[in-house]
Amino acid sequence: MILVTGAAGKTGQAVIRSLLDQGQAVRGFVRKTAQGERLKQLGADEVIVGDLLSLRDVSRAAQGTRAVYHICPNMSSNEVEIGRIAIQAAVGAGLDRFVYHSVLRPQVEKMPHHWNKRQVEEQLFESPLNYTVLQPAAYMQNTLGSWDMILQEGIFEVPYSVKSVSSLVDLHDIAQAACKVLTEDGYSWAVFELCGPEPYSQEKLAHILAEELQRPVRARRVSIEEWKRRIAPARLSSYAVDALVAMFEYYDAHGFPGNSVTLQALLGRQPTDFRAFVRRTIQN
Repeated sequence: MILVTGAAGKTGQAVIRSLLDQGQAVRGFVRKTAQGERLKQLGADEVIVGDLLSLRDVSRAAQGTRAVYHICPNMSSNEVEIGRIAIQAAVGAGLDRFVYHSVLRPQVEKMPHHWNKRQVEEQLFESPLNYTVLQPAAYMQNTLGSWDMILQEGIFEVPYSVKSVSSLVDLHDIAQAACKVLTEDGYSWAVFELCGPEPYSQEKLAHILAEELQRPVRARRVSIEEWKRRIAPARLSSYAVDALVAMFEYYDAHGFPGNSVTLQALLGRQPTDFRAFVRRTIQN
């Protein structure tokens, strides 16, 4: 049995699908009963409803499993404490393997949510656990949040320079890599940066979108103030908003490119490129 924490989100669901495709037994840990029902529909063998900030709940979820894929809820101000609890529960349960879903370049202190993940990684390094750390770039799937605007208005908006160059990665590839390090030997005490094949500017991404959609698409920068106004209905925490703004400012100043060689080695193939992702999205 493999435990997946933060299982209700798109990452957790993708990892669960990949594990189930490989015939693995999966237990999902979620915060709400309704989320658990969705996981059961997905095919999860077991679901535990609880609080990631409760050592009792997480320890209960870890009992009887052999490995955990630990995902903290996105942009949580409690990431360091949630990580500490997950590690403590895994040690107490005697798990064979702990895989942590981190982020590309957690060393960057200017991005608070990256820096928090670095602190969780440090806790893992000092633990007795057999650990693996995955550090994915931003997902190609994130562009789907603007898909309606792309299709209806031919606009691909970002809250930073359209010339900013960054790496993206397909969530399907991340899920496959996660399944591999969870179920196969040889990945202990390793840290893997996971990126797609080539860093692109936002203008280049818009160009690829235009070619594949066969209609004009242009990249446009939206101001931080306008971005905040638009995301207001989502009621993000002040921490999440500030962390995202800090990330946008970093992207604007430095970009965020990465290298795909590690993911290629893990997958045994070239990682999915953005053009292939767009084609798959259109077909679906």
